[in-house]
Amino acid sequence: MDRVKTRAGRRRALRVFAALAAEAAVPLSHVTSAHALIPDTPPPRARARMMTDLIGTNGWAGSAADIEMWRAMGISWGRGSVGPGQPDRPGEIMRIDRTGSSFDSDLPSVLIRNERNGIGSLLLLGYTPTWNASVQGDSNSAPVDLDAWKQYVDAVVRKYSAPPYNLRYFQIWNEAAGQLSGGLPQATFWHGPDFSKDEKRSKPYERAMQDYVERIHIPAARIIRGYHAYVVYGGWPDQGGLDNYRRWLEYRSPVLKERMLDWVDYIDTHYLPVSDLESLYQQYVKNGPARGIWQTEIGDEYMKDPHYLPRYFFDFAVWALGRNWDDPDKYLSMIYHWDGYESFRLTHRGPPARTYNVSGRSLIVLRQTAGGQLASFPKQVQGGPAVAANTLLSGHDLVMQVSAPAGWQTVAVPGLASLRSGTVRTDFIDALSGAASAPGDMAVSWENDLMKVRFRVPDRVNGESKDESKGTGAGNTPPKHLAYLVVRGAAQRVV
Repeated sequence: MDRVKTRAGRRRALRVFAALAAEAAVPLSHVTSAHALIPDTPPPRARARMMTDLIGTNGWAGSAADIEMWRAMGISWGRGSVGPGQPDRPGEIMRIDRTGSSFDSDLPSVLIRNERNGIGSLLLLGYTPTWNASVQGDSNSAPVDLDAWKQYVDAVVRKYSAPPYNLRYFQIWNEAAGQLSGGLPQATFWHGPDFSKDEKRSKPYERAMQDYVERIHIPAARIIRGYHAYVVYGGWPDQGGLDNYRRWLEYRSPVLKERMLDWVDYIDTHYLPVSDLESLYQQYVKNGPARGIWQTEIGDEYMKDPHYLPRYFFDFAVWALGRNWDDPDKYLSMIYHWDGYESFRLTHRGPPARTYNVSGRSLIVLRQTAGGQLASFPKQVQGGPAVAANTLLSGHDLVMQVSAPAGWQTVAVPGLASLRSGTVRTDFIDALSGAASAPGDMAVSWENDLMKVRFRVPDRVNGESKDESKGTGAGNTPPKHLAYLVVRGAAQRVV
C-alpha cells in the first residue's frame, strides 16, 4: 500500500479533529523533577492478561447499544478530543466540556459512561487557538502565549483526573514531527514558518523539534504528572521514520536542560506493524524509562485487507506476552475508526441501524476464540508448505492463527504428547465469519511426540490475492485463508 496516498484521506478527516484550545488564567506551579510527580505506583492489578486489554478505538461509544457492540468486538479503550477551550479570543470563558470533530458532543457524560462500563478514556490535548498561533491563523502551530496552552492543559487534567472521571492517561498533541522520512517537508499537525498547504511550496520547519519540546510537550507533561497522571506521547507518524523518532525522544532542550524522553510515560506511534515496535521496546521500555508502548492509531485503509486487524492483534498479543506484559495497560493499539460509511470500518453507522462490517466481525471472532487468559505457547509449531502459523494459549485451549491456501494443509505441534492417549478435540474456525468447518475436514495423527493436525482450507478462501510490491489487490501471490486452529484443553497438558 502506498502510505503517502492512503494517509491523505485520513489526514483530511483528522484535520477536523483539531480543537482550538486554551483557558482562562489559572496560576500554575513550575515543577522541575519528573520523578517527584508520580506517586509510588501500587502493584499492577492481579488479573490475567486478556486480548481485550490490547484493543481500543478512536472515537466514543454514543449509546448503550454502542457499548454492547464495543464489548462484542473486545474494545476496551476510546480516544477523543477535549475543548473547545477559548477558540475566539483570550479571556473568554473556558470550555472543556465538549468532544467530537466539531465539539458537538457532551464529554462528561461520555467519560462517565465509559467509567461505568469499564472502558478506558484517553483525552487528546490540542491544539492552538488561531488567535494565539505563531503561524497566522494556523491552529497546528506553536502558541505565542505559552501560558494560554498551559492553562488549557491544567484545566483539562485537573477536572478529568478527579472523581467521578478518574482519568489517568492524557495525550499531548498529535503527530508532531519535523521533516518526514516519507517525503513531506512539514508534519501534518505541526507547522512552522514557510508552511504551505501546497506541499510543493512548503519548506522544512527548522525549529520543529525544539519548539515542540519547549513550548508544547514538557510544559504539558509537567502539568499532567503534577496531577499524578501519565503522559502519552502524541503519536509519532508512520512516515516520520523511527530514527527521527529516537532523535525527538532523546532531544535535550538547550533552554530547559531536559530530554523529552524523561517526560514520556508511554511511547506512542501510528500505523506501524508489530515488528517495528521491537526496537522501541528494547531501547525505551525493557529497562525504562517508559512504562509501555501504545499505538493510538492503526487500521484506517489498511483494513481494506480483511486479514489486517485479526492478524495485527494476534501478532500483538503474542509479541506482548513475550515482553513482560506485567500491567494490563502496558500495551495498547487503537483502531482508526470504529464507525463510518466506508465498508472497511468496524461498523456502518446506518441508517437504519448500525451494523458490523467484515473488520468488526473479525474482532468478534477473535474475542470469542481467544477470549480467555492469555499465555505464551513455549513450543514452535511447524506449518506445512505455504502454511504460516502463530500460537498462544487462551484459557484451556491452544489457539493457532493459520494462513494457508486452499486444499488440505498440515501443522505439527510439539509438546502435547500427554494428549496422545485420549480423544483430541479440534476446531477450524474462519477468522472473519466465525464459521467452524465440518468434522470431516479435520484429522489428528501422531508422529512420535508430534501431534499432526490436518485440515481442509475451503476452495473459496476469505483473503485476496496480493502483489507484495503493490499491496492488496490483483496480483501473483495466491490468495490465502485466515483461520484459527484450536486444540481444546491443550493449555493444561503442555509439557
